[in-house]
Amino acid sequence: MRSLGVARLDPAFLLATFFGAGLLPFAPGTFGSLALLPAAFLVREFAGRAGLALLCALLFAAGWWASSRIVRKSGEKDPQEIVIDEAAGQSLVLLALPQSLSSFVFAFLFFRFFDIVKPPPARWIERSLGGGLGVMLDDCVAAGYALGALFLLFAIGKAGGVLF
Repeated sequence: MRSLGVARLDPAFLLATFFGAGLLPFAPGTFGSLALLPAAFLVREFAGRAGLALLCALLFAAGWWASSRIVRKSGEKDPQEIVIDEAAGQSLVLLALPQSLSSFVFAFLFFRFFDIVKPPPARWIERSLGGGLGVMLDDCVAAGYALGALFLLFAIGKAGGVLF
């Protein structure tokens, strides 16, 4: 396990790795997204959309700060251990969807697909923007694509009488 140039108990390390989810040996982004789901469900259940919107904003702000620090200290553009960007992007997708198990499953699958594929301008942002902002923004773009695809899927499903 790498330290990424900061101590493991450094708040930037804890936040950037989303409390260790990014340290798993394979698919750290997937585990970063998965790690958010229970917390997002509870926040949405007890604090509504406003609570989830606040969580999303806090994840983005904390992720920008933590990612900036890790990128600067490690000398890497976007270390794979940084997964708070996946957590923030995943929360953005969940914010716009109904509170249901099927919505969360589809949100997870679609977000991960678009985060991995990185259609334009996500790939450009990932490659061109430096620092923590670049780390965070490409996942916001992936979230936008996931939302667009999910809205289309839900509209088609509703028109066909399928409820998600």
